[in-house]
Amino acid sequence: MPSTGTGNTVTSMELDFLQWILLAPVIVGSVYGFLCFLTMRRFQAHASERVEAPPGGWPGVTILKPICGLDKGLEENLRSTCSQDYPEYQVVLSAQDENDPAIPVMQKIRQEFPERVDLVIENTVVGLNGKVNNLTGALRHARHDVLVISDSDTRLGRDYLKRIVAPLADRKIGYVCTPYKATTAGRWYEKLCLLSFNADFVPGVIFAYVTGAAKFCLGSSVAVRREDLASIGGFEGLSEYLAEDYEMGRRLLDNGKRMVLVPYWVEILMDVKGAAQWWNYQVLWDQKTRAADPVGFFSTVVTRSVPFAVLLAAYRLADWPGIAILGLAVLLRLAGAAAILKWEIKDIEGLRALWLLPVRDVAALASWAVALTKRTVVWRNACLTLRRDGRLARRES
Repeated sequence: MPSTGTGNTVTSMELDFLQWILLAPVIVGSVYGFLCFLTMRRFQAHASERVEAPPGGWPGVTILKPICGLDKGLEENLRSTCSQDYPEYQVVLSAQDENDPAIPVMQKIRQEFPERVDLVIENTVVGLNGKVNNLTGALRHARHDVLVISDSDTRLGRDYLKRIVAPLADRKIGYVCTPYKATTAGRWYEKLCLLSFNADFVPGVIFAYVTGAAKFCLGSSVAVRREDLASIGGFEGLSEYLAEDYEMGRRLLDNGKRMVLVPYWVEILMDVKGAAQWWNYQVLWDQKTRAADPVGFFSTVVTRSVPFAVLLAAYRLADWPGIAILGLAVLLRLAGAAAILKWEIKDIEGLRALWLLPVRDVAALASWAVALTKRTVVWRNACLTLRRDGRLARRES
């Protein structure tokens, strides 16, 4: 609050400077939201293009489906994986624990698609990343050289395989990803999680892809050749990293390969058990971002228009200019997100939960601050230490 006293000129300048510091992310974040909508429009312009078979025909594909626990909608998720409109492919359903509650569902799908599905239950350990351990065991049973990694909480359309595999006809392409949208959010904390995906993370990923602002790899839905994976050390070489997908993409890009993000959406079913789990997910997600791309992680803070508008209004003791700036920031944020959800992602659930977005944005700044300093990672009931280079280590007792 600027002072009106003549004897407090320096203090007044310092306070004015602090207000500008708080105002800058409000302006940058509002502009960024508009740019995200424009880049989403450009990205989606090719979504309806027909996919042609490669000159040599469709290659055989193995889908690796790592499973840990009984996800919501797991049976239908796996059935969608096994019902692809694709000539020759194998599905490897893999779990690490013979007592995993998902195994009966996996066995049911195996009986339904006996010629297509292989069931792997092996306690393979090559590092501290549980997903990589699971994938390493699954890979030993893969029959084809084109690999698709698809998380257990994803639901796929029948043309998914053709869409994600087609770009690999170009040998210069090292890996292909698809974006995803969150669905089936019931409780308020699942709706917050859905908005984190659909109104924040995915628009940011597409902005980075279209503008070339950052490189990434989406491990929930990615296709790669076996030989390219082997050239970067295989899954074993990724087993100590928290963000194993980003590390895989980074190594392939360093090898001179390129990546493609296909304008084809898969669905991720929200399955959050409570508010505490939602918060842990938010912090873990920010920790993964920090571990994978520290520069990108730090830069995201200047796109948080709503929480900084809240701080500015509080700093000004909720006077009329502060409230006006906050109201405008919230209005622009909601309008930009609504446009993306309605016209680009086609997300009716997100539109209905849009009133929660300012709350989610404020919580996102808080989780960002926690992830900035927190060195432990809680993942699948295991507590590990996150090193500065993005590797995991066992926590010292």
